[in-house]
Amino acid sequence: MVAAAVILNPAKPIAGLTDSKKLTEKRREQLAEIIKRDALAWAIGRAEPSEIDQINILQASLLAMQRAFNALAIKPDWVKVDGNKYPPIDCAGETIIKGDLTEAEISAASILAKVHRDHEMLILDQLYPGYEIAKHKGYGTKLHLEKLQQLGITPLHRKSFAPIKKLW
Repeated sequence: MVAAAVILNPAKPIAGLTDSKKLTEKRREQLAEIIKRDALAWAIGRAEPSEIDQINILQASLLAMQRAFNALAIKPDWVKVDGNKYPPIDCAGETIIKGDLTEAEISAASILAKVHRDHEMLILDQLYPGYEIAKHKGYGTKLHLEKLQQLGITPLHRKSFAPIKKLW
């Protein structure tokens, strides 16, 4: 689970920010570079598969958000969070359902998190040859499930995820 926190520079608006899933991989990569260059601050937070297994996916996403917030070099006065759950951070803010479509800061964080996660998947593809992680990026696609059936699970797989439970 990867989350990001971004404080945009109001003097340097970034055109084209939107939900990361609506962008091509190439455009996400381009925007990620611009965000990293022009934002006042940005940080990545993560929760490990073992943590997800222990506390569940929702709590792990909030933990990843908390870690991203805590890693910011500058602390904001107000936080906007995508969704309807607020992470345990020491800052006032609001939750916004589908905020990655309407709020530049949330869009920027969504883009950084997805790009970071996708880069990690490329590394994992090299560490676990045969699983074709670079193709499915860890999503529960038909290809991913086929590879799990053929090769078994890795230490990276969430044992609490239903298809993995069947193999575990």
